[in-house]
Amino acid sequence: MMRPSQLSKFVGPLLSLALLMACSSRGADTTNVSQKPRPAGGSRNITNLYYVPNGTDRQNLDIYLPATGSNFPVVIWVHGGGWTSNSKEHPGGFSFVRDGYALVSINYRQSQHAKWPAQIVDCKSAIRWLRAHAAEYSLDAGHIGVWGLSSGGHMVAMLGVTGDTREFDQGDNLSYSSAVQVVGDWFGPTDFLSVSNEPGHMRWGGNGDVDTSLLGGKPSENIEKAKSASPAHFVSKNSAPFIIMHGAKDLTVPVQQSDELVALLKKAGVPVEYYVVPNGGHGQPKAEFEGPVPLARLHAFFDKYLKPGKAAGAK
Repeated sequence: MMRPSQLSKFVGPLLSLALLMACSSRGADTTNVSQKPRPAGGSRNITNLYYVPNGTDRQNLDIYLPATGSNFPVVIWVHGGGWTSNSKEHPGGFSFVRDGYALVSINYRQSQHAKWPAQIVDCKSAIRWLRAHAAEYSLDAGHIGVWGLSSGGHMVAMLGVTGDTREFDQGDNLSYSSAVQVVGDWFGPTDFLSVSNEPGHMRWGGNGDVDTSLLGGKPSENIEKAKSASPAHFVSKNSAPFIIMHGAKDLTVPVQQSDELVALLKKAGVPVEYYVVPNGGHGQPKAEFEGPVPLARLHAFFDKYLKPGKAAGAK
């Protein structure tokens, strides 16, 4: 049993994600630095850095650094919102800054701006940009982890299983790797060809549903594209270690999606920790997904692979 003193540094739930519709024109998505949430104890914040030359405000990022120190391992927050809403402006994971990590929160093009694979292309571009500018921002380029919820969970899972392929690496900084060293996937969809088969889940695979919007057509009618967006179809022995959480009664993303991914990761010999919340829904109750115990588990798992000397460098 973990003592309260051991959990204290993780106390403080993640800030609620605001439902902010993304804007693609430069300047429409910027936020005054003084309005941004700040980690307890202070930090050095660098905001609105464009990882794509002449990109839109869906292609920029914010960096939160501890007040002192250097060469910080990196945790990248990838926001959720059904690939249609939310932004980098309200990241989760400030407890990582208090624990000596750099926290990076990224925007990426959403399905109303561009169809798949634009989203993963942007996320990988952001990672390569961070590695290219690691010295400038005091980042440890060899220790980068990613964490996301819901559609953000899907995106980080894709990053975790595609480190050994350059299929989605496009644009600048191509001499740098987009591989990550560890993944935190909170209730993300993992297979667009099976997600609509679970009873009681009616928002997948049809006209107007989020996956159809993301792909630009129904998964059942665009099988190869659906596979290209499904982490389950990329798992290999080279996938990054995963920690996964999912609610057993999630009516938005069925828990079978994480069951499937976990089984594939284990079969490939990839380290994975899996926590199913018996009465949990889609991120609810918050204490089960965002409280001290799940954050402690997440930190311990990330520390194992991201703290200097404990993980291999970038692939």
